[in-house]
Amino acid sequence: MKKVKFRGGTLLAPVPPVMVSCGNMEHANILTVAWSGITNTIPPKTYISVRPKRHSYNIIKESGEFVLNLTPTSLVRAADYCGMYTGAKVDKFEKCKLTPVPVEEVAAPLIEECPVSLCCRVSDVVPLGSHDMFLADILAVYVNEDLMDENGKLHLDRADLCAYAHGDYYALGKILGHFGFSAAKRKKPHTSPKKQNKKK
Repeated sequence: MKKVKFRGGTLLAPVPPVMVSCGNMEHANILTVAWSGITNTIPPKTYISVRPKRHSYNIIKESGEFVLNLTPTSLVRAADYCGMYTGAKVDKFEKCKLTPVPVEEVAAPLIEECPVSLCCRVSDVVPLGSHDMFLADILAVYVNEDLMDENGKLHLDRADLCAYAHGDYYALGKILGHFGFSAAKRKKPHTSPKKQNKKK
């Protein structure tokens, strides 16, 4: 297939449109960002990259805390709104009919309507250019009980999460495989005793 070349840009997709809650229960705000991900396993670390001119930037920098709330498809309009409007002029929790819930680990509340929330404490702020990266430790993860089965296994496919790709929001599709499935040994077909006797 012939390729078309673009100059270097941010064409990595899909990415998570996370709803970042910050501040405290009295003065909470929500910022939607797409520049987010995991940077380390042990200790668990994440990051968000935020433009310094954003209202939430100073809130996060001064408090050193935030909560990453994963966005389900039912909240995609709210997520878009929280990324478009500034918390300096509007209460986004009230406007989007979202519920702030206190957590033990940080002052920032999680968003009750989001199925998964990661409580984070900033460890480093890295100026990158247009954005500063807040590198953070993940202190705790809160998930809805209905995402867990009777054996305590987490089923993220039940969370109905959405993704963001080059200006558009998408619902995640069907499961194509599980981690390590390409290296798993295939089970040999079972042969019945009758068929084994016929071969003799």
